[in-house]
Amino acid sequence: MPVTIQPIEHYSLAQVVAGKLAALIQAGSYQPEQQLPSERDLIAQFEISRATLREALTTLSKSNLIEAKPGVGWFVCPIDENNLPGIRELASIGTSQTVVSPDTEDGVKLEGPRRLPVTPEKPLHIPNLHTDRLGTFDFISWWEREKVQAARVLIVGAGALGNEVIKNLSLMGVGHLFIIDFDDIEAANLSRSVLFREVDNTRSKAEIAAARARQLNPDVKVQYLNGDVTSDLGLGVIRRMDVVIGCLDNREARLAVNRFCYWMGKPWVDGAIQELLGLMRVFVPGQGACYECTLTEAALRDLSLRYSCPLLARQNILLGKVPTTPTIAAIIGGMQSQEALKLINGLPVEAGKVVHYNGLTNEMHTTAYLPREGCESHWTYGDITELPLRAERATLTDLYKVVRADLGEGAVLELDQELVISLECPLCHTITPVLRPLAQVSFEEGHCPECGTLRETSLTHEITGNEEFLHHTLSSLGIPPLQILRAHNASDYRFYELSGDLADALHFRHFERIDPQESLSLRKRIRIQAEQSQPETLIIRNKRIKLHN
Repeated sequence: MPVTIQPIEHYSLAQVVAGKLAALIQAGSYQPEQQLPSERDLIAQFEISRATLREALTTLSKSNLIEAKPGVGWFVCPIDENNLPGIRELASIGTSQTVVSPDTEDGVKLEGPRRLPVTPEKPLHIPNLHTDRLGTFDFISWWEREKVQAARVLIVGAGALGNEVIKNLSLMGVGHLFIIDFDDIEAANLSRSVLFREVDNTRSKAEIAAARARQLNPDVKVQYLNGDVTSDLGLGVIRRMDVVIGCLDNREARLAVNRFCYWMGKPWVDGAIQELLGLMRVFVPGQGACYECTLTEAALRDLSLRYSCPLLARQNILLGKVPTTPTIAAIIGGMQSQEALKLINGLPVEAGKVVHYNGLTNEMHTTAYLPREGCESHWTYGDITELPLRAERATLTDLYKVVRADLGEGAVLELDQELVISLECPLCHTITPVLRPLAQVSFEEGHCPECGTLRETSLTHEITGNEEFLHHTLSSLGIPPLQILRAHNASDYRFYELSGDLADALHFRHFERIDPQESLSLRKRIRIQAEQSQPETLIIRNKRIKLHN
């Protein structure tokens, strides 16, 4: 169904003040012949400039609601048939309800505090535009400052699109931004990335984008991660986000973000650009199609190639570089930011649909996707057990003990990505242990160093408790901090979060100025917390589990 947004009337600040004063006169707060407070008092009351106040008083004077007495001040005029229409019109700007009363000539009396045409729960606030950077947003009927400032948004990708989104969200005062990108800045990025400068060459895109976001708005709290969203970001981060925005350039990363968001029940906004063409779409779990539903059979086959020749297929997938312009990045990035703002404020969005923009013809159209029956992305995690374990310290043995105690001897622990156990040369028959995620093994590394032959890859994504590498730490096997892992037996699934990583994995403290003493105390608290977060034993569902041998 199409979204219907009611038109909103816009008033200048002077009109708003005139409306409030008119409402007070009509409600009897100021009686005929009574002098209004001094200009100084009115300026303090409404937190406005003298010029704005005088414009408001002039508006009231033209409607014959007040009159000036030189050298004395402004006085209220009697209300009669000549100025009754004027006071009704102005009072409607500053009031909110009409009460029928028999004590007026026409049977209608407006009384009680009234407000701008806003959502019923939003109180009128007249900001000081000289000191409040978000002040003008308070005049937007659906804008809720507290929600926006408390919101947490994950931006995946800090290229041309990501720059625009980060810039927009910072200016709009979105309170917490988490930025992830694995790439570094190069000269070609400067032609379409508003946050980057020449001095930033070879530096992390995520880091520089986060730093510039803080420069645009020091009230925004930021965090960055120089890494790959498919392998380096724990699901516990996404679990604690309000909105995820994808600014990506390849299907593999989009598919990963789509599945992560669906598993955690989080909406995400996707954008894509090429030359003067672009698209934007919102995906909300349980509402219409998801990103995987939009992929053709051919696209799904291309993605599945990584299982038959994983190293080569993955590298080919990530090679895609498309030419873009800063103009199309600004258009699509603006649309993505706007949808995120709507989600934060609880406004309706058109989930499962795509907006196509053609910059060559300046045409735009919206198309609905059809949900795919049996789509592999369409399932969500159940109740999550928070474990006081840290990926850097806990071993696979520690985690499997928890899983086995919870699900029984036949428990299987699942990894989100394929783990490369070893590489074997079909000619030399040499076997090289790897024990790293597929995403961290390059195509070049897959060749035999002796004869140059592409080696066969031994993979697994399930842990049964019989593996020889159970003594390895989770992080050494590519499991990121604050990750949520799933396990199952023949009939049940369980989900476990490495919550011991929370303080370090999600903090939004980057580029904040901290007092040296406070910083020392903080580091001490974090160290103590880290030492205590890896207990010798755990109690899970009334079972005591010894972790360390």
